[in-house]
Amino acid sequence: MAASALLGATLVAAAAVPAPSDAAPAAPQARVVDAKWRADFEAFDAADKARPVQPGGVLFVGSSSIRLWDDLEQQFQELPVLVKRGFGGSQLSDCAAHLDRLVVAYQPRLVVLYAGDNDLNAGRTPQQVFDSYQQFVDGVHRALPDTRIAYVSIKPSPSRAKLLPQVREANALIRQRAAADPRLDYIDIYQPMLGADGQPRAELFREDRLHLNAQGYALWHQVIARHLR
Repeated sequence: MAASALLGATLVAAAAVPAPSDAAPAAPQARVVDAKWRADFEAFDAADKARPVQPGGVLFVGSSSIRLWDDLEQQFQELPVLVKRGFGGSQLSDCAAHLDRLVVAYQPRLVVLYAGDNDLNAGRTPQQVFDSYQQFVDGVHRALPDTRIAYVSIKPSPSRAKLLPQVREANALIRQRAAADPRLDYIDIYQPMLGADGQPRAELFREDRLHLNAQGYALWHQVIARHLR
């Protein structure tokens, strides 16, 4: 009887411990994300081989608002080392998941991050966007404790006007967090992109009413440059 009771207790205890496959469900998801961005990362690898990046530069990373900024290097030509690593359609959660490849590999002194727009459009909450931001910050500072991170606020897009309340909430959460750490910056492009009526300024956007045109990027450069100086 004692042996049977001991065996039963052992089986119950073993059942309470998660199996390895249950304990690490993130691995398959990570492989899917990697496959989704494989072409982008291969392009980054090719660019790095053609022109190796020196450490200590300024890295612009994020979604299509970074990727489509065609004259970014020219607008910030005073920066001795500038790296642009935007991948269209990405979310802030993707930047956090791949920060080793997107950020740590370049050892920048400053990261300018724009992402979160697509997260909200995909149904993620402002709190989830903030959590991804915190994950990004924590990951960068574990590897590069002295690197500064400047977050460019989520922009107000005419095509996503229904999301403006969530945009404001996510921006406010990140702004509050950035104020508590001298290594963090919050760059407000939300307010300058609103008109007198409080609505997104349509003249700053392409025909899709989502992505910036030359006038929009000129405004971004004006606002961001003040923080870089």
